[in-house]
Amino acid sequence: MAEFLGDLLFIFQRLNWLSVIDILLVTLIFFGLIYLLRDTQAMLLLRGVLSLLVSFALLTVLVDLPAFSWLLNTTLPALLLAIPVIFAPEIRRALERIGRAGTFVTGGGSQLDDRRQAAIQAIVSASARLSARQHGALIILQRLDNLEEYVRTGVLMDSHLTAELLLQVFYPNTPLHDGAVIVENDRLVAAACVMPLSASGILARSPERQMGLRHRAALGISEASDAVAVVVSEETGSISIAHAGRMIRRLDPERLQNILSAFYRNERASHNNFWQRHFPYLFRHNE
Repeated sequence: MAEFLGDLLFIFQRLNWLSVIDILLVTLIFFGLIYLLRDTQAMLLLRGVLSLLVSFALLTVLVDLPAFSWLLNTTLPALLLAIPVIFAPEIRRALERIGRAGTFVTGGGSQLDDRRQAAIQAIVSASARLSARQHGALIILQRLDNLEEYVRTGVLMDSHLTAELLLQVFYPNTPLHDGAVIVENDRLVAAACVMPLSASGILARSPERQMGLRHRAALGISEASDAVAVVVSEETGSISIAHAGRMIRRLDPERLQNILSAFYRNERASHNNFWQRHFPYLFRHNE
């Protein structure tokens, strides 16, 4: 014990302000990696890899196993090279978020705000009516990130957005009711678009298990971009909204309008704020 305390005191004596900054930077990097991997299948994989590494390290230290130690030392570099391949989606998402952190939006003005306000009114009105009829819907609101790759998977429309148009698109058994619609400003760009499905465990841990592909697609596009997704459940008529890999459920029309308005209010000022966009206060209380 005395030897351990002596080693600990020796370490603290060697610390200076550069060492503290060095430790803080390493801690921040690990925190960022864990935060980006939260609620994903990659986190489970990371836990498994770390458990194996710790177990192997303890085994080689406590027991003299020359052949096993040689095998571990030989294969470890290959495992390190495999990390970028295994975690490719998470690495890409992190780089995209960093790239968006310094993006500035210019132009717009009150005319753009009026157009978006009209679009919000149309989405809220359509969502309320779809909810009352229990017609499923998935509406994607494009923000900074370009969604052209997802637009190409659907049917191009480039139409003025109205509540009646959304009701017609999502009417059951019509050609366009499956998939998502993508909205840019006050234009309905495309319908029947295919969205990426979320690989996170948020829906699996939900107390209600009836959330299906629409909710997974809403979370998936919110994880892959900065888009906002509005979902109407076909089974319950419940309205939900997804952004940045988080979902708020059981919304009434008034709250839906307030949340959508908050996303686009003072948008030019908020787009260059990385922390506000990726740690939004609206999603601290995940219902």
